[in-house]
Amino acid sequence: MDIRGKKIWVGLSGGVDSAVSASLLKEAGAEVTGVFIKGWYPPGMPCTWANDRRDAMRVAAQIPIPFLTFDASRVYKENVIDYLLKEYRIGRTPNPDIMCNRDVKFGVFFHYAKKHGADFIAMGHYLSGEKDQRYFLWAVPKEIIQQTIFPVGTMPKELVRKKAVTYGLPVARKPDSQGICFLGPVSVEEFLKKEFGVHPGQAIDMSGIVIGQHEGVILSTLGERVSLRGAISGPWFVQAKNIERNELVVSKSKKTLSKSSTEKILFTENNWLGSASDVFEAQFRYRGPRTKGIVEGNIFIPQEDTSEYVVPGQSIVFYDKDDVLLGGGIIS
Repeated sequence: MDIRGKKIWVGLSGGVDSAVSASLLKEAGAEVTGVFIKGWYPPGMPCTWANDRRDAMRVAAQIPIPFLTFDASRVYKENVIDYLLKEYRIGRTPNPDIMCNRDVKFGVFFHYAKKHGADFIAMGHYLSGEKDQRYFLWAVPKEIIQQTIFPVGTMPKELVRKKAVTYGLPVARKPDSQGICFLGPVSVEEFLKKEFGVHPGQAIDMSGIVIGQHEGVILSTLGERVSLRGAISGPWFVQAKNIERNELVVSKSKKTLSKSSTEKILFTENNWLGSASDVFEAQFRYRGPRTKGIVEGNIFIPQEDTSEYVVPGQSIVFYDKDDVLLGGGIIS
């Protein structure tokens, strides 16, 4: 694609991937504007957003390109934070990064950019390799994906780092961010404890014997390693949750009692970037293995046995036989 003279608004996160993306677009002759998307951040808890915005500004000055800050805090709170809390409250496993992409980065930011004359938006997401982030893009509408550029999409991370050094970018050696996009250094567990409080309850093993205490059933998700008080040495992994009794079933195996992928899997809120008839395999969690199968309506029918398990609330993401992202939905 010839992007010379095209107006492209890049989401500058303050990290190396978006910084190199903006630099590549500028080098290719585009009219680039860097935009820091300000989300919602837990009050009274440590957060790096001010530092990230500063780094994004420094990147924009180095390239150089115009720099803006877009306040998406209201939509962030309503569509990402409130969704996360609601899902945990009912015992499901949410995917906040997917909603962040759909409703914030490729939602209100996209429409803001187009309203102000942008031909395209650009993001620093990876679309292949070890850092492949397509799992988090299944819910973005097809027409918005078609108006988005991913300059580092197929690059190895090592090459991106080298280009950052070549461009003299101030974030060339900045560590990658970890965890959920809005929490920064705060762990999900810390955030949930602040929101829900600590409510100790019994943890039982697979035979129903009490082996220790947990800090609250809604603070854990299926398959997750959990710390228990008064229990013999683990590790212990959540096998099942009883919200009403505030009780966890745990074992020393990661394998959960949730629905096996050899059974039919119902999903909702589906979004298709390609044809459902082309589905060749499905992925049930980020970086998880894939399972061959077909889709009939809102049901995925596995065609092979696998050790992978699926958990309600997580995303099921579909690919064709050529590894093209086709879409996905929420496992119900």
